[in-house]
Amino acid sequence: MARKLLAEYLGAALLVATVIGSGVMGAALSPGNAGVALLGNTLATAAILYVLILIFGPVSGAHFNPAVTAVFASRGEISAPRAAGYAAAQVAGALSGAALAHAMFGLDLIQAGATVRTGPGQWIGEIVATFGLVLTILGAARHQPGAVAPAVALFIAAGYWFTSSTSFANPAVTIARGFSDTFAGIRPVDVAPFLAAQTAGAALGAGWGAMLFPTAPAPDRA
Repeated sequence: MARKLLAEYLGAALLVATVIGSGVMGAALSPGNAGVALLGNTLATAAILYVLILIFGPVSGAHFNPAVTAVFASRGEISAPRAAGYAAAQVAGALSGAALAHAMFGLDLIQAGATVRTGPGQWIGEIVATFGLVLTILGAARHQPGAVAPAVALFIAAGYWFTSSTSFANPAVTIARGFSDTFAGIRPVDVAPFLAAQTAGAALGAGWGAMLFPTAPAPDRA
């Protein structure tokens, strides 16, 4: 269990360090061009997700995301105590990753996000992003377990561009980004609605996943 918690902590930390760090780098290299900065942010995030899932998947399942952990707990695939431990490790890791990214770029370790991310459109975007992420994980794990890493990386890369919220889809990452006044940040006051939207999206994803991807093969009666 200690190895699993450490993997979840380190995975979340490296994920957030990449999200924030690549945002800082993108904004610095393309001042005034948010599209280019977002493209760099997207590519770095998708790349690190692929790597992290590949190396930590055999250790902990590579959730790095309390919403994903909650879905697996609801399906009875992990215990409630393990899910609680995962969530705590993920949030702690995400906060550590934010501080690490700030340290690398000579910024204050703890900041208050200032980027406005609010409104029904962005909340719907987070519902869609989290729903799609959960469905991607459940579907790939059910039919192509070896393809989970690229499937998740590709979905998040797409989500950065097709959702209005740029696809946070992760409560731990969202909380950590609330402590970052950078390109990837979010105002602390906007965090709670994002968490609520992510919870709704995860619940929808779990429901659809239960119908589409049962844990045991369903007989084909067509």
